Amino acid sequence: MPGPHTTPVPPSVPEPSEPARDPGGMTRRRRWRTNPVRVGFIAAVPVLGLVEPRLGGVALVAALVVLWRGNPWPRAGKVAATIAAMALLGAVVPDPPKAAGTKAAGTKTPVAPRTPKATPTAPPAPDYRGKKLDVAYGQATKAGFAVSSHDASEKNTFVRSRSLWTVCFQEPGRGGVRPTLDFAVVRSGAPCPKKDGEPIPWPTMPELMWKTWRTARPQVVALGVRSDHVEARAAYRNDTLPGEGGYDDWRVCAHDPAEGAKVPADTRVTLYLSSQDNGCPEPDRGTGTAVDLPDRDDDGDPDYRDPFPGDRDRTTRFPDGIPHLGDSDGSDGSSGGSHSGGWSVCHHTRLC
Repeated sequence: MPGPHTTPVPPSVPEPSEPARDPGGMTRRRRWRTNPVRVGFIAAVPVLGLVEPRLGGVALVAALVVLWRGNPWPRAGKVAATIAAMALLGAVVPDPPKAAGTKAAGTKTPVAPRTPKATPTAPPAPDYRGKKLDVAYGQATKAGFAVSSHDASEKNTFVRSRSLWTVCFQEPGRGGVRPTLDFAVVRSGAPCPKKDGEPIPWPTMPELMWKTWRTARPQVVALGVRSDHVEARAAYRNDTLPGEGGYDDWRVCAHDPAEGAKVPADTRVTLYLSSQDNGCPEPDRGTGTAVDLPDRDDDGDPDYRDPFPGDRDRTTRFPDGIPHLGDSDGSDGSSGGSHSGGWSVCHHTRLC
């Protein structure tokens, strides 16, 4: 028992005991607060989300609890891990079905896949048929076409001088950078063949025998022959056509080209005419050998129009006698006729 002067000794405080350790050396704390467990929870989020979206949601909540409760990680690490877990779940969970007639904000309306289109073709070209090639060429070029041309007939002549050709057919050409047109053309004035590459259907000469000049000439012009390419000539060698308009009623005895011959546009046509008083040369119209009309006085003036058929010096043109050259020195001759500038008119005689 202590004495009266001894200082009392304070009761001893028991020393805190060190935490107990498990056999593996790990401190006594819950295993779900370890880093491997936290990472495992985060990894489980997309796996369970693939199986069932709702399970993925539960796993995400559990992962957030593990990340934020008792986690010594810095705040930035926790935020990054949270965002990663949510992104993993969003990547595997399908979008919720949309109600009919609604459109989610910030999303684009899905476009149905387009049916593949055929290769675009050239735009339809205007109709240039019947136009001169130079006009059609210029208009088609302005419209954006590349233009080529070729002879539409079977001759396949090289096309020169576009102004001398006319378009018969047009076809789209082979593809290229620009749409193309190929013109099949003929010489201007020529009819188009039925098809590209076939012969030109030139008109043929009709039968004009014994038709008057007034009737026959328009028929020839109607074939496409130029009016100034239709010529009138006397059917008889010693006959002479009267002035223009004076032979309108004369008859055609022969014509060149003959009946049935092709008549291109540049053809020159000759109609051999005879007065109705004479008829055509015999024995066959247009082919007889008697090409001279009767001329008894042999003065070159056929009897049918010679007022003096027995006097060779008096003709239709010179009823008072054919003029003759006088002497070269201009002196008077013995005929007693009048002289003027070396010419004399002999009346009723062959001699001057």
